[in-house]
Amino acid sequence: MKNISFSILILSMFMVSCTQKENVDLIITNATIYTVDNKFSKAESFAVAEGKIKAVGNEKDILSKYTSNNMVDAKGNWVYPGFNDAHCHFNGYGMNLLQYADLRGTENPEQVYETLKKHHKEFGGEWILGRSWDQNDWEVKEFPDKEKLDKLFPDNPVYLVRVDGHAGWCNSKALEIAGIDATTKISGGDVLIKNGKPTGVLIDNAMGLVTKYIPGPDKGQQEKGLLAAQKNCFAVGLTSVTDCGVGKKTVLLMDGLHKEGKLKMRVNAMLSPSKENFEHFVKKGVYKTGRLMVSTIKLFADGALGSRGALMLEDYSDDPGNKGLQINSQGYYDEICQLAIANNYIVATHCIGDGGNRLMLDTYGKFLKGKNDRRWRIEHAQVVHPDDFAKFASFSIVPSIQATHCTSDMYWAADRVGEKRIKGAYAYQTLLNQLGWLANGTDFPVEEIDPLLTFYASVFRVDAKGWPEGGWQKEEALTREQTLRSMTIWGAKASFEENEKGSIEPGKWADFVILDTDLIEANPGEVLNAKVLSTWVAGEKVF
Repeated sequence: MKNISFSILILSMFMVSCTQKENVDLIITNATIYTVDNKFSKAESFAVAEGKIKAVGNEKDILSKYTSNNMVDAKGNWVYPGFNDAHCHFNGYGMNLLQYADLRGTENPEQVYETLKKHHKEFGGEWILGRSWDQNDWEVKEFPDKEKLDKLFPDNPVYLVRVDGHAGWCNSKALEIAGIDATTKISGGDVLIKNGKPTGVLIDNAMGLVTKYIPGPDKGQQEKGLLAAQKNCFAVGLTSVTDCGVGKKTVLLMDGLHKEGKLKMRVNAMLSPSKENFEHFVKKGVYKTGRLMVSTIKLFADGALGSRGALMLEDYSDDPGNKGLQINSQGYYDEICQLAIANNYIVATHCIGDGGNRLMLDTYGKFLKGKNDRRWRIEHAQVVHPDDFAKFASFSIVPSIQATHCTSDMYWAADRVGEKRIKGAYAYQTLLNQLGWLANGTDFPVEEIDPLLTFYASVFRVDAKGWPEGGWQKEEALTREQTLRSMTIWGAKASFEENEKGSIEPGKWADFVILDTDLIEANPGEVLNAKVLSTWVAGEKVF
């Protein structure tokens, strides 16, 4: 009888112990988890409840406290916080998927023409649109002209965006529609002329003379594009993006799709500097939901290095007499900065050349006045004069870099700026040392959307073939830990969201990615070939 009573007691204690476990929505087990917390600690398991991380630790402790009907065995693979692209064009990428012929990787103009003919035959339409040609990839590294486009498409306007988004290539029909001729002048842009006639290539602000005539997508098309972009981003491990330069209509569409549950990607939407955006958003203060942050105005100081539109302090080394373009006046930048200060908004400005960077660092300094926590940003920070690096620290200005620009441009960048100035170009470690952190992204669709390529370029500074041996200006490479932080928690910090996402810690959103590769230990080839096994947002498997 005593033995029976003792057995019942033990069974009762076991049942009470089991019932004391807290039921949660998801438990990840059998993993190596890089939490990216302050100590860069590792864990084996974590529990998720109501879309957020409930607890993180070793597997035994987690399973002793929590139970779930959704147990996911990571099978010894590696878990990271969801990747955060801190500078991209999410909506633009989605529109490209629907409207634009992909010209990336074309090796000469003839390949461009063949791609356009196939695309137009398949999709039709009045306008023939393309994206991502780059004359620096061609054997003859010169800007193209409109002659062959005119012969192939005499009755359809053609508009082809250069890879960096800072030059457009048109045919005569597009120029005619826009009213562009040899006398056309525009501040902050250039219409290239040869033999007294426009060549068809437009630089920076001149592009707008044509693009305003290109029919935009309707709401249904735009929704389709956003969801297509989301699908591709989830497949490469992205759970958050910063969309640089969007309008009211796009932001409201994203907000509506979030609330309908269709768009699950977290978006930091940087506003284009329009009166409509200022009235609807900026003057009403920061707008924030669980998946959308609207707190930044996006500006342009200059153009791009590849098209020689970046504003330089001295002439281009390969184009004497040309210092590039300043997109707007000093008064314009001052007015926007004052608006941002008054409404607690961030200013984020595209700055490529050393002249563009100095212009905005000094402009910011007038308003920030010293160290602060406003997190105003310089996007790209591509070529910085040695005298100007310290201004990032003096005024607490966040460098926002895109590491794959380095490995895309390294073949020709020194030709543009010369051996002396190139030492201050793509200087990521020097930039990081100013504040002790920076944000990292891709600038897609200028570059590929894959954040693992960002990791590869940041750490190794070589191309996919391992060139140059030892890495290009390797002293400016980031460490693996710095790089992972720049793609997760620091990206979140740049938009004031570091307490909600960016690391695998209790209380934060359960946004994470499972890879088949240990990024902190893998060799370059293994990093380049790493595979995303699954992507999760708020504890929901989205890929």
